[in-house]
Amino acid sequence: MKRFAALYQELDRSTATLDKRAALVAYFRDAPPRDAAWALYLLAGGKITSARRKIAAVGELRAWVASASDTAPWLVDACYDQVGDLAETLALLVPDPATAAPERGLADWIEEILLPVANRDEGERREVIVAAWMGLPYAERLVFNKLLTGALRVGVSQRMVQQALAEMSGVPIARIAQRMLGAWSPSPAFLRDLLSAEELPGDRQQPYPFFLASPLEGDPALLGPIGDWLLEWKWDGIRAQLIRRRGEVALWSRGEERLDGRFPEVEAAAAALDVDCVMDGELLAWQDDTAGPMPFSALQTRIQRLKPGPKWLAEAPVRLLAYDLLELDGADLRELPQTERRARLEALLRRHSDPRLRLSPIVAPESWDEARLLRAQSRERGVEGFMLKRGAAPYQSGRRRGDWWKWKIDPLTIDAVLL
Repeated sequence: MKRFAALYQELDRSTATLDKRAALVAYFRDAPPRDAAWALYLLAGGKITSARRKIAAVGELRAWVASASDTAPWLVDACYDQVGDLAETLALLVPDPATAAPERGLADWIEEILLPVANRDEGERREVIVAAWMGLPYAERLVFNKLLTGALRVGVSQRMVQQALAEMSGVPIARIAQRMLGAWSPSPAFLRDLLSAEELPGDRQQPYPFFLASPLEGDPALLGPIGDWLLEWKWDGIRAQLIRRRGEVALWSRGEERLDGRFPEVEAAAAALDVDCVMDGELLAWQDDTAGPMPFSALQTRIQRLKPGPKWLAEAPVRLLAYDLLELDGADLRELPQTERRARLEALLRRHSDPRLRLSPIVAPESWDEARLLRAQSRERGVEGFMLKRGAAPYQSGRRRGDWWKWKIDPLTIDAVLL
């Protein structure tokens, strides 16, 4: 815990990105694999507490620290109001021990102390937590409390952690980010595979990190000539990547969830392709070509059905409206300009005509004024507005402002009195 507490302090005190990254590199280089795996999990936003894994509720922590520190409950509340952070308040109210407890690593504290008492009765959990408070010096006690409250808040993004791992290992950050998608458990084995320079079997089923658009709130004319941009309708469906590698098909949602089996018609269409590829697009319920997409509520009937039967397949058939091609025959295309990726996607779907895999159409207004008029028709078309994509843009990861914008229609409003 001492090593991770020192990292936490260094990250918390620094405002310089390069200094934070250097601290992360040093930690991951020297920390034992078990500790490093848990540190990665926590810094990437993972928590050891959850609705199903109760270790200590906020009210319990306040009551326990009041008793342990001989502080009146009202004074604990007043201290919390002054400090503003519960973990720090708890650490400040408990005095440092005269004799420090034996040193335990971060993984030992989590796996051997905290997780075993999760969901036990209040007395057992209280005994373990208070004993830890009484044996840990302030810096480690603070981090211990952060584990309990589930909020590190140390100014480190998941991407910064990935950058540090890439710098330390030499593995491209894109591969690291890709391997961290989906659900994973912190373990030395996961960390070893994450930083492996070799292609692993699981890599063939992993999606790429999604590129996210930023909301456009100003005048689109400020973006420059409309000819520099590709305009597409913004569909109201499920953002997904459809993967076909070496004959294996996988479907991933933007929420990093495997959707295998839920949309078998789309998976069957991908399996019928004669090339390997990764497409980015939108899953939509769409009955036939004579009408537009069905409402999102129709798609919702399919989302939670792991194996939909004939009735659901007939009532809400689903297709993928593809708008980007990230990989073709094993070649990563993400650094190519948007227009070139689009051209390859068009050629692929034209060669393999299938109603279950369709190309998201380009809208080609001659001016931004004409685009505004078209955007006003969005509700009648069953869409949410426009997507604006710079023609020269690569496919990035996360929300990178400047190349992809979502120009949504204004929400409907009503003046009302609710009783």
